[in-house]
Parts: sequence; C-alpha cells; structure tokens
Amino acid sequence: MTHTIIEGGYLKDLLAQPAALDRTVERLEAETPLRELAGRLRDGAFRRIVLTGMGSSLYALYPLHLQLVARGWTSLWVETAELVYYQSRLLDAETLVVAVSQSGRSAETVRLLELNAGRAPVIGVTNTAGSPLALRSAAVMLTHAGEESTVSCKTYVASLATLHALGVVLQCDDVEAARRELGGAGAAVADYLAAWRAHAAECADLARGARCLFLAGRGASLAAALTGGLITKESTHFPTEGMSTAAFRHGPMEMLGPETLVVILGGAPPTRTLNAGIVEEIRALGHRAELVGEGARYRALRLPAVSEAVRPIVEILPVEMLTLGLASLFGREAGKFTLATKVTATE
Repeated sequence: MTHTIIEGGYLKDLLAQPAALDRTVERLEAETPLRELAGRLRDGAFRRIVLTGMGSSLYALYPLHLQLVARGWTSLWVETAELVYYQSRLLDAETLVVAVSQSGRSAETVRLLELNAGRAPVIGVTNTAGSPLALRSAAVMLTHAGEESTVSCKTYVASLATLHALGVVLQCDDVEAARRELGGAGAAVADYLAAWRAHAAECADLARGARCLFLAGRGASLAAALTGGLITKESTHFPTEGMSTAAFRHGPMEMLGPETLVVILGGAPPTRTLNAGIVEEIRALGHRAELVGEGARYRALRLPAVSEAVRPIVEILPVEMLTLGLASLFGREAGKFTLATKVTATE
C-alpha cells in the first residue's frame, strides 16, 4: 500500500541525527569546572544529586539516574516545575544539580536559575551556548546537536550521549572512556535510517486501525518509552501514553482491544524476558502487541546490535518511524506545530 510522507523540518532533523551524534561524541569535553565538581562529588562533598528537566530533557536523564544509583550515590529525578515549586528545599550546598534544557531558556529552567542563585552548584547540559543555563551554571556541557525545527529528536539523542559521558566523568573523570563507549552510535543510527521510507511504511501498516498507542519499557528503556509518548502526541496528535511495562499491568491492561496497539521495548537483560512475556500474553488474549529489539518481527522495530551505553539512543528510532507512519495515515506533516512552540516560554 502506498504511504505518502509529507516531508518537512522534522523529517530533515530525524535524518540529521547521525551527524548530530558524531558531532556530539567528537566534541565531548570535561572542562576544569566540571572536573572540579566531579572530584568534589567523589570526595563526598554532596549528599545528593538532583537531575532535572522538562519533557524529553527530563526523560533523557533517566539512564544517567540509573548510572548514579548503581554507583551508590543518592540521585533524585525531578521535573523542574515540581522542583522549583514543591521541592526547592533540595537546593542547598550539599546538592549537586544537573539541569538539562535543549534551549537553555525554557520558563522553568530560568525560574530554577533565579531561585537557586547562590545555593546548589549546577551542571547545565544544553544545545545552546549563550543561553541562561549555559551562562549561569557552575559547569556546562554542550550537546552540539545543531539547530532543530520542531519536535525534539536530534537534540534528544545528543543529550543521551552527553549525559552518558557526564556519568562517566562524574565517576572516573575519563571523557575518553565515554567517547569509546559511545563510539559507533552515529553509524548505528545511520544504518537504521537508511531504510527510513520502508520503516515508516511498515509502521503505518502496523498502526492501521489503532486509535490508542501505548509505549512501555523498563530500566534505561523507560527514557524512550516516555519520550516516545510525548513526541508522538506532539508530532502526530495521536493519543499515546509512555510508561513502564510494569505500570501497564496496573490498570492500562483494561484498555486492550482491537483499536489499541501496545509497543514494548525489549530493553536490557535483567527485564528483557518480562517484557517479551507481556507481549506474548497480550497476543494470546487476541490483542495487538509488538516487541522492539534485535529480534523484532517487523524490520522497523528491529534494533541494531549495540552496547548498553548506546541502546537508549537507538531505542527511540522505531518510535520516530511510528510518528512518520501515523502522520501518513492521517495526511499530516509529522512534527508540524499548530499550537505549540519550540521553546516553552510560559510556565
């Protein structure tokens, strides 16, 4: 069946992701202020690390959150809007803040910088040099993703790469180790996107007849599930929810029906069997479910073999193809804003 993809800025940004990742990894650096904060953290100067952002910036922080917890540090993953209004007591000299904002000037980020002045040191991660976040943070890591038209895609994968590197620097002050771990990310993404037209058409066929989409994952894969739920609504206006696979059992299972599609990210070994099991269970009930991973039934949902450091980056790719496929079903240009704006300037 023929599927018409209306090409626009969002698609151009999707296809620019390999170059953005290559640029991000090549230009990774840990300048003196960051190295000093990392040393203080390892020496026990901070009781906790607060990871904060909005939307996909917050979700991109989740793999780093798991890295830090595995290291034995107290890491708190908090939406910036909640942090500034309801959890601001966390902002003190014993807290290290990692704040992510692709623009570096969203309303909540600016509010955080104003509220936090002189309290907790901030490591800012942003795509925008010269932004309030870049200028007012104690240390900065730039993602170097380049300009982006609408929905977060190349800034999201660039943030994932940068945040993985930040985790390595915080633990052992070795940015070269991070660069090695992320090596090949751009090539893996390029290899997948080489067949983007076929992937989008396959996703359109997969989603045909659906009126509700659930994206689910566990562990670091939760980043792609949550971001996927956000960007699918944003780019296609299609009702979509991202959540943990475990949370799907706690209520949303009742939504199963002929017009519901469930896509579950296979994820890392500790819970891969659980994720595959719920897919088989949903199918056995006569409903629609697909698993994203190396052995997926659909080529569009089949991931390239990559390291665990790179997995969160490639997991978002099938979701992006779903956005193109869904948009084609409804005659929309994926990623074209009608109500939203690239930078949220109002709280």
